[in-house]
Amino acid sequence: MCGFGGYLGSIRDAEALLARMIAAIAHRGPDEQGKFVTPDAGLGHARLSVIGIGDGQQPMSDVSGNLTIAFNGEIFNYLELREGLIAKGRRFRTSSDTEVILHLYDEMGEDCLPLLNGDFAFAIWDNRRRRMVLARDRMGVRPLFYTNKDGVLYFASEIKALMKVPGVSAEIDPIALDQIFTLWAPIAPRTTFRNIHELEPASVMIATQGQVTVKRYWHLDYRHRDAPSTVTNEDDAAEELQALLTDAVRHRMRADVPVGSYLSGGLDSSLVSALAAGMTPLKLQTFSVTFDSAEHDESAFQTEMASALGTHHRTIACHAGDIAGVFPEVIRFAERPIIRTAPAPLYQLSGLVRQAGLKVVLTGEGADEVFAGYDVFKEARVRRFCGRQPASRIRPQLFRRLYPYLPGLQQQSVEYLAAFFGAGNTALDDPLFSHRPRFKTTAAAKIFFSGDLRATLKGYDAAEDLVSQLPQAFSLWHPLHQAQYLETRFLLPGYILSSQGDRMAMAHGIEGRFPFLDPRLVAFAARLPPEMKLKGLVEKHILRKAAKHLVPTPIRERTKQPYRAPDASSFVGAGELDYVRDCLSEASIAAGGLFNAKAVANLHEKCRTQPVSGFRDNAAFVGILSTQLWQRNFTGQEVGAARAA
Repeated sequence: MCGFGGYLGSIRDAEALLARMIAAIAHRGPDEQGKFVTPDAGLGHARLSVIGIGDGQQPMSDVSGNLTIAFNGEIFNYLELREGLIAKGRRFRTSSDTEVILHLYDEMGEDCLPLLNGDFAFAIWDNRRRRMVLARDRMGVRPLFYTNKDGVLYFASEIKALMKVPGVSAEIDPIALDQIFTLWAPIAPRTTFRNIHELEPASVMIATQGQVTVKRYWHLDYRHRDAPSTVTNEDDAAEELQALLTDAVRHRMRADVPVGSYLSGGLDSSLVSALAAGMTPLKLQTFSVTFDSAEHDESAFQTEMASALGTHHRTIACHAGDIAGVFPEVIRFAERPIIRTAPAPLYQLSGLVRQAGLKVVLTGEGADEVFAGYDVFKEARVRRFCGRQPASRIRPQLFRRLYPYLPGLQQQSVEYLAAFFGAGNTALDDPLFSHRPRFKTTAAAKIFFSGDLRATLKGYDAAEDLVSQLPQAFSLWHPLHQAQYLETRFLLPGYILSSQGDRMAMAHGIEGRFPFLDPRLVAFAARLPPEMKLKGLVEKHILRKAAKHLVPTPIRERTKQPYRAPDASSFVGAGELDYVRDCLSEASIAAGGLFNAKAVANLHEKCRTQPVSGFRDNAAFVGILSTQLWQRNFTGQEVGAARAA
């Protein structure tokens, strides 16, 4: 894992610029730094040494000097690829996975990308063809951003590095802000920063002087909803799943340094930890975050799993006020506003891993998207059930079963449940059927937008923009697969793997690895019939079956409890920090120009004086505060609402 930056074009003081860019993201690679400069292109690199510690320095050139790479991430099947290349007569000078990419690219060009099983972003300067090649992994684990300034293409692992380019400044993109307040994240290639773009997952950019092309080299796909499944035997499927996951974990244990594991107390991280524990010669080191709030805490399950595996287990407690204490840093590293506080405890957790002396951890992220674990999938099924009999008073009661961890919901009437979840109110053929309630509830927080921002947006609809991004075959898929696609293609890379994943871990120089996002496992899960993933209202059915002899029954059979953290309550009350008051003051909000100062003042007072449990107010409070912090951190001042892009 590392960070890199570079450019294509002719610039002055290239060495100094690269040094500034890499210094801005040195947290991603605290072990070494390197630079490569030619009259037409340059690459800089900050290294976190994990594989090929003694000989994996970057930027790395091939023996001819015609190809030079700056690489962030890991290629987990590099040993197999290396053996194949050696059999073809290729000779290696290092033991690193980086050199494998150079040889593959030399043989195949960008057509080598589908061969790579890994989490990666890289830039290759191809001197023979006078082109820069930028590429990103299938699922969007590792970030890559770019911008054009005065005819020069600049790119980097984080936007902080691009801010070091003369003439590049931070200006908020109001469309991106609207997308965050609806979809939780911008739709790539858009970012919060106007004129700075994100290379989309599974994409490759070919850039020459004067021409840039971007194309996708992989697509998430599902079979036609009426096509017979190629997977029919559940026992065989569970056995194949366990074998695939075991191999995915084995590949992700490859490192020249110890590998630990996050342990949330849920099925996914427990299963990954159980497999990893059997593959390490020493005690597996596991890490968890605990909460004072019983609503959020899963420490009992974490302790049970750690005890069952005999791991060396460490925890970090997230106490009242801790989230507020680290939140400005969270936004600085996330580089975008967020509407939930969940990244903050993970920022603390990665700090615990760094304190323990580790650089690499496995996580269970991705299982809920790949095997249909989220409540949104069950909720959509119940809503379709209610939609077939919209007058029923019995069917809406099923919503209570979906959210046992939300006590307030259990007390609501049938009429409230039906109205809140939109039972029978959304057309069954709506492509966003599964996610309409979430988007509607989140978008309600936009009531706090200022009049100027509303005028700038001119009625823009982020949800309909999302519809325009869907593939042609989307309408032909089973409803569960449609819902899975929305989660996997957009929220997973845009929020889970970014704001909660890479950015929080790499803030402390920690590399997260995601066995459930192994491309073989993703392809296998896409072939499974829906009922093997969501059986009735039991999520991840096939995964539970595969975990039968690996995870204790109480953890294997427990209902999914999504990872959450206290939101507005983290910032108000006794000991409220000065920056919270300053950011949410009427003067500061008015100066920022993005929100209604009086309405925000009322929201702040409401959160101070009474418990706020509604999603709208929590999302609005966190979203507004994080936007104010974003402006202060990246623009240096509160700025007025920007014009529409």
